[in-house]
Amino acid sequence: MNAFNLLNYRERYGRRLQRLTVDGGFSCPNRDGSISTGGCTFCDNAAFHPGYTQGKTIADQLEAGKAFHQKRASDGYLAYFQAFSGTHADIDTLRNRYEEALAVPGICGLVIGTRPDCIDSEKLRLLSSVKERGYIVEMEYGIESVYDATLQRVNRGHDFACTQKAFEMTADAGIEAGGHVIIGLPGETREMLVSQADILNSLPVSYLKFHQLQIIKGTPMEQEFKEKSGDFFRPGPDEYIALLADIIERLRPDIAIGRIVSSVPPRFTDAPWGLLRQDELLVKLERCLEVRRSFQGRLFAPKTEVL
Repeated sequence: MNAFNLLNYRERYGRRLQRLTVDGGFSCPNRDGSISTGGCTFCDNAAFHPGYTQGKTIADQLEAGKAFHQKRASDGYLAYFQAFSGTHADIDTLRNRYEEALAVPGICGLVIGTRPDCIDSEKLRLLSSVKERGYIVEMEYGIESVYDATLQRVNRGHDFACTQKAFEMTADAGIEAGGHVIIGLPGETREMLVSQADILNSLPVSYLKFHQLQIIKGTPMEQEFKEKSGDFFRPGPDEYIALLADIIERLRPDIAIGRIVSSVPPRFTDAPWGLLRQDELLVKLERCLEVRRSFQGRLFAPKTEVL
């Protein structure tokens, strides 16, 4: 038995699936003026775009992605709309762009990366109709933090109640949803980061991706870090793994772990961790929990209703 529940598409869907990142040409509501123009203080979306997505149609991006990943054994592909907010458009635009992706041979479904404030019942009905046709459909929401003070500080543009509503609406629509959580946003202590597990457990979430905060060059957060570095909890790899172990011990056993580390090209950040990769850190996390004789959910206490 593994010490934690690692996201595994073969176990979940009975086949090996590879995500192919695609830029659907969307923007973001706190960049295009819908709610703001500044964007999240930590974000430079260019840092997360693979080279094969640049300057191509959706179909061409997916074909290039298939070629890029051709050495990896796969039974099919998921079109992963990762760039910016993958539901931030009118319903006809969304339908056309999703259908262009689904028309590419080998595409078995969609993973839509977006913000909690960019979903509504009409968009969920569209995605439910795609699922009813036999495709896999997953939503992936940027949670980032469960604390409203943090969300405000990083110019997120919504509160955690918005996140809760998005997950509940998505669950009611019968669509699985995962979420991103950033470890180390300004103002958050180690204790806060561990305690957030109880709040995350309350969401109808299928999987979580944990990412250490990376200070991306040229972002407002880079300047904030220069001015107020003492407000940032910046663990090294071993301390980060110990923190993740503390969180995972409290996490619901059914929540899968999608990622535990983020990486961007070196030109975007000072890369204080060097070249450590996801697979290396997964081994470290497994060993950490084994040494503790612990496992995911060991300290999880389901809430019971009082009758």
